[in-house]
Amino acid sequence: MIADVLADAAERMDKSVDAAKEDFSEVRTGRANPQIFQRILVDYYGSPTPLQQLASLQVPEARVILITPFDRSALKEIEKAIVARQDLGVTPNNDGQIIRITMPELTEDRRKDYVKLVRAKAEDHRVAIRNIRRKSKDDLDALKDDVGEDDIARAEKELDALTKKHVDLIDESLSRKEAELLEV
Repeated sequence: MIADVLADAAERMDKSVDAAKEDFSEVRTGRANPQIFQRILVDYYGSPTPLQQLASLQVPEARVILITPFDRSALKEIEKAIVARQDLGVTPNNDGQIIRITMPELTEDRRKDYVKLVRAKAEDHRVAIRNIRRKSKDDLDALKDDVGEDDIARAEKELDALTKKHVDLIDESLSRKEAELLEV
């Protein structure tokens, strides 16, 4: 029972760390990175479809991304979906065959804004991990009648260590992303 609660908490915390890394990868750094376009949904024949399912994304140069649609009739819709995401700050160039996106240089102010954004995302994921900890602690407290208090105390210490480990993983990812963002 205790092991189940701890295993569930560990699994959910791992997912939160993975989600944090995914969120960090979507913040652009001035280099062309296809993951920036990971959450773009294109209206393809009336249904929202992820961009990766409609086109291949290539990075031929450090600041250029080429989007080659598998179906050329989707070219206009892909372009509209990219333009609609104003938080990306990019303008697609459509030549009828492919879409070329040149990533603009980041200014110092924009870099600082991105660092603030990444820190806010990291804090959101830390809060999610703490919420998982709180729920797991409540689950452990509910087991007090069935299991001894010493076992519950040991499990709570393990839960705290698990929480600290996962928060540290988020902090480590955050510091790497900050260094990447501030790199000129």
